[in-house]
Formats: sequence, C-alpha cells, structure tokens
Amino acid sequence: MQLMWTDVQDIAIELSEKHSDVDPQYVRFTDLHRWVVELDGFSDDPERSNEKILEAIQMTWIEEQD
Repeated sequence: MQLMWTDVQDIAIELSEKHSDVDPQYVRFTDLHRWVVELDGFSDDPERSNEKILEAIQMTWIEEQD
C-alpha cells in the first residue's frame, strides 16, 4: 500500500504499530515527520507536509492509543 500525506488514518495506524512504546502526545513534529517518511510504503514528497498535516496525524495516533 502506498501512503501519502493525506492518508492520516493509515499513517496513524502504522505509527501506532511501529512505535507502540511511544506516547504520541509527546512526539516532536521533527521526529514525527521523519518517522512518517521512513514508513514502509510511504511514497509522497517529504516536503509536502506541514504543521497542520503533522498535527492531524498526531491527533489521530493519540485516538488510536485510546
């Protein structure tokens, strides 16, 4: 599956599985960006992200943890 920045839910699920020991509430956006880009199947332009997208991913990841 190819992941794009707009696949917020799928990215959050992948991050939740890959970084299950991390509390997403305390993840810095710089680390979050790097982790998303490093996901298997991520194929979007790394430069297309912004704070709004990263915040949406982080919030969805937090919801996945609950």
